Order: sequence, then C-alpha cells, then structure tokens
Amino acid sequence: MSSPTSTGGLRYRDAGVDIDAADEALERARSAIRSTFNDRVLADVGSFGGLFRADGLGREPILVGTTDGVGTKTRVAAAVQRFDTVGRCLVQHCVNDALVQGARPLFFLDYVGVGTLHPERVAALIGGVAAGCKDHGTVLLGGETAEMPGVYSGDDFDLVGTLVGVVEREHLLDGTRVRSGDALIGIRSEGLHTNGYSLARRIVEERMGIAWTDPFPGDPLNRDAAAVMLQNHRCYLPVVDPWLKRTELHAMAHITGAGVPGNLPRVLNGMGARVSRAAVPAQNVFSQLVKAGGVERDEAWSAFNMGVGLILVVDPNAADEIQTELRARGEESFLMGKVAEDVTEVAWLD
Repeated sequence: MSSPTSTGGLRYRDAGVDIDAADEALERARSAIRSTFNDRVLADVGSFGGLFRADGLGREPILVGTTDGVGTKTRVAAAVQRFDTVGRCLVQHCVNDALVQGARPLFFLDYVGVGTLHPERVAALIGGVAAGCKDHGTVLLGGETAEMPGVYSGDDFDLVGTLVGVVEREHLLDGTRVRSGDALIGIRSEGLHTNGYSLARRIVEERMGIAWTDPFPGDPLNRDAAAVMLQNHRCYLPVVDPWLKRTELHAMAHITGAGVPGNLPRVLNGMGARVSRAAVPAQNVFSQLVKAGGVERDEAWSAFNMGVGLILVVDPNAADEIQTELRARGEESFLMGKVAEDVTEVAWLD
C-alpha cells in the first residue's frame, strides 16, 4: 500500500496535527470547565471568545490582568506522566499575582501547547486548571489547545494562563502606602512552587543521580522526587483575604522567579529592605538541593523562594496583631525585616 506522502493527498494528520484528538480533549474537559461557571458567564464552552458580565463589580472597579506559566515544572510532570497538578499550580500562581495588588479573581484563560495531542493528557491538564479555578471562585472562561509538531517534541508541553481580577480603587495595593520602617511578614511556601525548576531538575538528575520515582533525600513525608517537585503552588487568597481592605496592609510581594531579592523591591515604591534569611524556617527540599548542587547562598536565594511564598508589608504597629491572627488560623509566618529608605534593593542582614 502506498503512503499518502508518496502518491496520495496529504491530510493535516499526516503533518502531525489531529483535529479529532483536539475535539475529544475538549469534550473530556467540558464538564470540568462548566463546573467553574457562574451567573456572569454568557457563552458556553467552545465560543470564539468568553463572555463575562461586568456590571456591579464595584463603585470604582479596577481590573487586574496577569499572565504566567509553570516553567519547566512541566518536564517533571511529563517524566512521570502526571498531568493533573500543574494546572492547579498555574491558576494559583496567577491568583497570587493579582492578589498582591489587592484583587480577587474573576476569570481565567488557559493555553496548552503540545507536540502530539493525547486527549486524556490534555483533559487532565485542563481538569487541573478547572479544579484550581473552582477552588477560588474563578471562572474558566476560555482557552486554546495547540498541537504543534516541530515546536514541541515527544511528551513536551507548555501550559500558560491569563487571569483577570478586580479590586476597588480605594483598596488597590500599588506601593503608595509603603513607608520606611514597615514590617515584613513572610508566609511559608510549599516547596518550590513554580520557579527554579531548570536548576532543581539538573541537581536532581545530575548531582543527586536519582530517578523521579526514587525517594527524595530527607523528605519528612517519605515522598519520591516527583511528588516533592510537583507539590502544588500555594494560593494565598484564603490566608490574606480578611486583611485585603485593612489600611494596616500596605503591600504584598509574591515570591516567584528571582526569589526575595527580585520580587520584594517591586512593591516598595522605590525603597529597599533589610531582610534576615535566618528568620525563615528551613525546608528540606531547599537544604537538599543547595547541598547537592553546591549552590552558593546568594544564588540559592535568587533561584528559589527558599521557603517564603508571600511577604506582607504592614504597619509595624499591626505586625503582632497580624501574626497572632495568622497563628490562630494555623498559618506559619515569620518576621523577616523592615522597609528601609536608604537602600533600593534587598540588603541581607545575615
């Protein structure tokens, strides 16, 4: 039998794109997507654009938009064929990015790019996105699944999302409230979140020399390396929601790529901060990665969050009250330092 490439007409499938597989993936994910809808959604799954009714969002509502991905955390997911966690990580990362400006999420849009479209894998990815959206009252309003052989190879895939949230103008956190002497309260991360994975993967694979299914050294829960690396990126909306309208809260920093020194100054209105690294409780995952990789201290604090997921910048007179309330809700927090007007970046105290 002659092949279509030699004697017959070519089909899109012969070039590596299976439209039927894309339709199947969407059908598998349809119920998960619809489960995030609320009465503001005016179009069903499959529309060219999502429709979201915006009336009644506030007196002076400001929309906050943010786009991000999960980096090479996708490579760990592909290595162990576990596709349901990174979607939730993506949503929660984006919720945090809008949250630090005082916004609560409204709706989310996702992009999945693959080399070969396996409907069950794409449905798992979108299902994870939908689960994250549903957990935080966010509509999964639309998205795109792209099969692009030649751009993505093998089991490689990319996962990107855009979130739109809303904040009343009077409650916007834009750095203008920040004052010299403000206290910095750190809130614990759950492992790496979604940053530092290119370095972390190289350490695990090359320096530790372990498989993703092998036990991760020193892990207190006896998890394998993949489970440690795929731990969900925390969402801090439930943690700080009671304080979003309080004037004592001056700013927040989401500690993502570039760590504390790369993210904290972004919210300090031109000032810097003096920060104690010793104040942050150590986490095994970072201790092991830094040791095995021979990563210098300053490099580690730029590549990883090192156990700090969020930093609150608060009126120093309210710091004790906020920490007491956080402890009462079972939240681990730590006083890290203060805003300083005589520096423009992070100055380490130790």
